[in-house]
Amino acid sequence: MPDNDQPTALDLPMVEPLPTDTAKYFAICEKKLGLVPNVLRAHAFNIDKLNAFTAMYNELMLAGSGLTKLEREMIAVVVSSVNKCFYCLTAHGAAVRDLSGDPVLGERLVMNWRVADLDARQFAMLGFAEKITRASAEITETDRRALRDVGLSDHDIWDIANVAGFFNMTNRVASATDMRPNAAYHGQSR
Repeated sequence: MPDNDQPTALDLPMVEPLPTDTAKYFAICEKKLGLVPNVLRAHAFNIDKLNAFTAMYNELMLAGSGLTKLEREMIAVVVSSVNKCFYCLTAHGAAVRDLSGDPVLGERLVMNWRVADLDARQFAMLGFAEKITRASAEITETDRRALRDVGLSDHDIWDIANVAGFFNMTNRVASATDMRPNAAYHGQSR
């Protein structure tokens, strides 16, 4: 039976005490989210690794983009569905529910994103993210043109590729280490 207090199956305790900046960051997470995501706790055995992870996550998921925060979370869920990453499906499914106000959308994206109520832009974006996940070497100009045809810019295409690439990497780390989602995610925005 897994230890529910451990964020992963690995014995990598967080640095104690946490550096002041890290403790402040965790306090902000607790205030905004009501929890410190286990992915952050998992990385906190090495503050340099945590900082690298959070810098990339924050740039891709929270910084300015032609993609909305919801669209980026939708990409995270579709990629994580293909990769069967329980942690990311749980955490980012909760984010999709919260950002969309739709308690069903996250589950539809998990099970079969093609049956979700999506506009043409979102459908093309998620199809591209799925293709990156399944067969990135098969992406061609035809795939990029299909995105441009629904109004996505080359900057948007870059962002889709980077968000999908990031979650392909983090899904593999989460699965390989048996990263456990915070229990609170399961009931959020229902």
